[in-house]
Amino acid sequence: MWQRAIARPPEKMTFSSFVDEWREKYARSELGYKTLENYLIQINNRLIPEFGHLRMDQIKPLHIVTFLKELQEEGNRQDGVDGKLSSATIQYIHRVLKNILKRAVVWKVIKTSPMEGIKKPKVDQVEMGVYDETEAHMLLLALETEPLMWRVMIKLALTTGLRRGELLGLEWKHIELGDGFGTIDVCQSLNHVKDIGYLIKEPKTKKSIRKVSIPSSLIPELRTLKKQSNKARIQAEELWKEGQHFFVFSATNGKPLYPAMVNKWWPSFIERHNLKYIRFHDLRYTSATLLINKGGHAKIISERLGHSNISTTMNVYGHTLRSADQEAAKHFNSLFDPNQHKKA
Repeated sequence: MWQRAIARPPEKMTFSSFVDEWREKYARSELGYKTLENYLIQINNRLIPEFGHLRMDQIKPLHIVTFLKELQEEGNRQDGVDGKLSSATIQYIHRVLKNILKRAVVWKVIKTSPMEGIKKPKVDQVEMGVYDETEAHMLLLALETEPLMWRVMIKLALTTGLRRGELLGLEWKHIELGDGFGTIDVCQSLNHVKDIGYLIKEPKTKKSIRKVSIPSSLIPELRTLKKQSNKARIQAEELWKEGQHFFVFSATNGKPLYPAMVNKWWPSFIERHNLKYIRFHDLRYTSATLLINKGGHAKIISERLGHSNISTTMNVYGHTLRSADQEAAKHFNSLFDPNQHKKA
């Protein structure tokens, strides 16, 4: 790069050329595999078509502001679905572009970033899809006709609030099944990266490494699934592809399930049983909401979910917590009701 720069100043590089340098000299070593994969999706689909032909010194704040504004208009989705891009996606594109231009400043390709002074796009608060207690009960009834592996996965998602990656990264050595009790050590998460395969890493934050109690009613099914898994492992013999790991949720050869398999199975299951549609991740929200409505302490719920701090729990579930608090206050009404204190 710098030899070429002798003939052509760095700021004369096109955005597309600089992205190549950014990817090889920074992103591959500094970003996680999954993060880089997601960055490259937005770079190739959005940023290169918009800025790729421009020299680095030609990219101006107004150009970026106009680009972000246009992303908010109808018809900018690229998945064949009608409607607008989500505000979260637009904010993510802003984040990727800011990262690249910041590196250009550090490497003195440009003096200042054209992103300076441009506000980060706001993310509209999307109402969470959750099941109430009745709908959760309907879900459990529907699961009774499903294969044991899927039945256990969904029940764990509902009752523990584990993230999808945490569930898929779960190994039998992480589950303790005692007499009438059970716990899960949440210490790793699984992602799948194109051209690399699955990756196991620590969960999102230090607080995400946690121990979560399992409802006693789930213990028998977990024991049965473990027996089935052990039997499948023995029968597979040399076809078993995993010697180091023994995943709770796996294919017949021991390989962990692809996250895409969960994303495909879940909506199909919802449709087959005519249940209200929520995302798989919304089972995590449902778990927290059911606990809140049952009077669960916010700190305990925060620890079960693996939030970095309790303020995260309050921000995400603030409305539900306030509603539960208002219901709790109603219990004091009887204290002020004279009819409740009349002597017989």
